[in-house]
Amino acid sequence: MITCDSPGLAPLDQALETLLDMVQPLAGEEAVTLAQACGRVLSQDVLSSMDVPPADNSAMDGYAICGADLQHSDTLKLAGRSMAGHPFSGQLQPGECIRIMTGALLPAGADTVVMQENVDVVADALIRFPHPVSTGDNVRRRGEDIAAGSRLFSAGRRLRAADVGLLASIGIAQVMVKPRLRVALLATGDELVEPGTTLAPGQIYQSNSYTVAPVLARFGCEVVNLGIVADTAAALRSAFEQADREADVVMTTGGVSVGEADYTRDVLESLGRIDFWRLAIKPGKPFACGRLASSLFLGLPGNPVSALVTLHQLALPMLRRLSGETLQPPQRLPAVVTEALRKRPGRTDFQRGIWSLTGDGRVVVRPTGGQSSGVLSSLSQANCYIVLEQMRGAVGAGESVTIEPFDGLLL
Repeated sequence: MITCDSPGLAPLDQALETLLDMVQPLAGEEAVTLAQACGRVLSQDVLSSMDVPPADNSAMDGYAICGADLQHSDTLKLAGRSMAGHPFSGQLQPGECIRIMTGALLPAGADTVVMQENVDVVADALIRFPHPVSTGDNVRRRGEDIAAGSRLFSAGRRLRAADVGLLASIGIAQVMVKPRLRVALLATGDELVEPGTTLAPGQIYQSNSYTVAPVLARFGCEVVNLGIVADTAAALRSAFEQADREADVVMTTGGVSVGEADYTRDVLESLGRIDFWRLAIKPGKPFACGRLASSLFLGLPGNPVSALVTLHQLALPMLRRLSGETLQPPQRLPAVVTEALRKRPGRTDFQRGIWSLTGDGRVVVRPTGGQSSGVLSSLSQANCYIVLEQMRGAVGAGESVTIEPFDGLLL
């Protein structure tokens, strides 16, 4: 049972733990090409089928030698060239050197590369090495980056661009990944209208889908956007039944306030098992979660900032677990706040801020003005959350705080 020092409010860490315990990764997997792999979650470990580098090669433009030869003479005979893609095919003989380019294979018999800046060309075929040389200099050894049979990536990794490039570099053309999540997104509220229409008295433009959907798309979900649903029992039931058929997760914004006697709550409870929470976070106190017949349900608050904060702090970790991704804690840093912050004990506060580095390397942060849950500009201007602990009170200028820089899903 979720408990909290503030009566009736669920602490964020306990709410998140409960959410994560609700889900297991989706079953199944599929093969995708590397062109489709970035952002997908691996369903199997990936092992290297080869050494990287596949053979000893040069880290510099210069001359390949046998280091022991310089014990007898500082001048060697130039016997050939080794270029990237066009290796020297012979055997390096005592007293010889080979002109070599970066990435070219080290000739048989050579163990060292001397940078071209550290030699003197005495004649067309004579090279002098006037500086001390250490055997093994400037050589990339076979397998020193990746050994054949070693694990490149573990199942549960969400592939980044560099990961895909690494897979390509060892000749892997496709990988096995978890299924892409389908999320049905809908907004509720008779006051909502789409941008581009004329507002009637009491109406507001629907903005939540335009902030939540891009985050889900960046995350790698296939978004089924059902738009605004009329606040009638029949319309809501039809929309939720369609969403439940078409998606792994049904996500709403609005209509989840605890104690709110509206059709949304009644319809949801008739279609599945839904819990309505009051969270000890600000913004974002109302939140709902549970299951419909065939899908998971997540209900975000209607206020724009609250919707995005709860999406980021609660819904996305749950989606990561559902997608089979290995969870990592959010990156948080200590910082010095440059302005006083208003705060009452009782809820963890995710104020919106702008962090930067001073000339002497200190991390500082300032708030982005008004912190109301309806002030979406506070998020548009921000590059981080200022995370104020649940029982902390007001913060003075110059005090230390914790910040959570926005990740690539919010920036």
